[in-house]
Amino acid sequence: MKSVVVLVFLAAVANAKWIGELQTNSYSSDGPSRRIVNGLEAIPGQFPYQVMLLTEFPESPSLIAGGSVLTVNYVLTAASTFFNSGAQATGGTAVMGANIRANQEPSQQRIRYDASGIIIHPQYVVTNRRNNVGVARLNTPMTFNDRVQPIRLPARSDTRQFEGFIGTIAGFGRFVDEPGASDVLRYITNPIMMNAFCIVRWDCLTVQPDNVCLSGDGGRSTCNSDNGGPLVVNEGGPLQIGIASVFSNPCSIGLPSVYTRVIPFLPWIEANTDYVVRP
Repeated sequence: MKSVVVLVFLAAVANAKWIGELQTNSYSSDGPSRRIVNGLEAIPGQFPYQVMLLTEFPESPSLIAGGSVLTVNYVLTAASTFFNSGAQATGGTAVMGANIRANQEPSQQRIRYDASGIIIHPQYVVTNRRNNVGVARLNTPMTFNDRVQPIRLPARSDTRQFEGFIGTIAGFGRFVDEPGASDVLRYITNPIMMNAFCIVRWDCLTVQPDNVCLSGDGGRSTCNSDNGGPLVVNEGGPLQIGIASVFSNPCSIGLPSVYTRVIPFLPWIEANTDYVVRP
């Protein structure tokens, strides 16, 4: 028992040192504006793959969630996007090309999707958000332009865990009562963690091999309504490696945010959409 405690302590110390080194070398911000939460405002067109989903439920208002442009016909998101207090979504609207969510910007494309277009992973578990991946098939195709572009997913042969990469996540979710808060798309960047270090901060039930973790350093994290948004790394352009999950959005408390890892679900995504996974 004593050896287990020592190992956990050493992992926690190593985690703090590793994250500190990454932050010193790879991330720089010198003001409170780095406050998604504790993030920065995106400039128009910075994230052309970003989607805002306005999902409808019986007898309740639409809920905001995130997603990514997969193809002209499909949006990739979390399965949990389509559930609210036990009720399943009846449809909704996907908004592409948005920078200020409350405005009807000329760059926006707003396209409906019906309940029949919602596809949820058959092994999704509501209680613990396992297999938390879903897609929405749009009623009409979107149009690609400089503000609306598809995301790239890893190749079928990609076995990387991406620890040490700098991850970016954007969203229109709540960001904890900041002065001058607006409806502008916001984003954060932090290092991708080793799952072993993430387990030390959470537990082995929350963090499993089909999850990927983003450091919560500086209180930077996803929060309410960022569910389903794409976690990306820069590899010759944006590469989506994770999907935000509402189950582990720690907001500003400094814990890592836990995402559904995309790679294990590539076969399912390809089988249920018109996306072609690279070899």
